[in-house]
Amino acid sequence: MKLRSILVMTTLVAGMTLAALAADVSGQWTSTFTTQIGEQHYTYTFKVDGDKLTGTAKNDNGTTEITDGSIKGDDISFVENIDMMGNKIAITYTGKVSGDEIKFTRKVGDFATEELTAKRVK
Repeated sequence: MKLRSILVMTTLVAGMTLAALAADVSGQWTSTFTTQIGEQHYTYTFKVDGDKLTGTAKNDNGTTEITDGSIKGDDISFVENIDMMGNKIAITYTGKVSGDEIKFTRKVGDFATEELTAKRVK
């Protein structure tokens, strides 16, 4: 029984340590990148609660709430759902945080996959 308690406590401490090591991405990040439809200008505003990521993605056409966001260590992911001429399109982002930069790959529906870098607004 004592061994079980020690194992449970060790597991809990390890889990809390990993959560504490998650990259701090709270705040605003900007990116300008070229796509099939031209140059895009984005400002991402992120809020982190544990490993849950929420916030907005703002571009020249408006602001969208991000969904399904998570942050685990240096890995970040979320979905931006847009309406393009009456068609709902999910843009899925996956990325890696490195200091004040996030290198993203974004999959735009079944149409395109794009690479971009977002930089922290200081």
